[in-house]
Order: sequence, then structure tokens, then C-alpha cells
Amino acid sequence: MGTGWNHWRRNPNLQQQKKNTDMEKDWVKVFASNVSFESEIIKGMLFENEIEAVIINRQDSSFVTMLPGMDEVYVHNSNEAKAKELIAASQEGKIENNP
Repeated sequence: MGTGWNHWRRNPNLQQQKKNTDMEKDWVKVFASNVSFESEIIKGMLFENEIEAVIINRQDSSFVTMLPGMDEVYVHNSNEAKAKELIAASQEGKIENNP
């Protein structure tokens, strides 16, 4: 088993672990819901306010039809405060969500 570049490049599991580590380091969760469209609405509202957001679905694939999954919305840590303010204002009805 190698430890150099070629081993890492040929092993997609190591590549995915690296991507997950970067995501966890630079991005923060700002919203979670077990209703997918709510997460999509929040993501759209953030996008309209020039904040890049991604949705991670935490549903266990073995229970797809039985239990709802949890969608989590992540933003870059530099946008965390603004995103949380927008989400709070949205939930209080102070701004309109247009997905």
C-alpha cells in the first residue's frame, strides 16, 4: 500500500475524505430541516443575497422510503453571520423567500 501521490490519486475514498475535511473546515451549518423544500428555499434566499450555500442530505440510504432525512444548509464560514441574520429574519417574516 503506497503513501505517495499516485496512491492518493488512485484511491477515490481518500479523495472524498480530503473533500469532506475541507468542507468541515471552511463551511458551517446554518440551517437544518427534515423537509427538503425548506432547505431549498433557504438556499435560494441566501443565493439571492449573494451567499453561496450547499445542501447536504444526511438521509441514511437504507431507510429512504421509511424515514425522512435531514437536509443541512452550509455556507462558507466568512458568510456565517450574514446567513444566520437572513435566516432569522426570514423565519420571523421580515423578509420574503422567493426560491
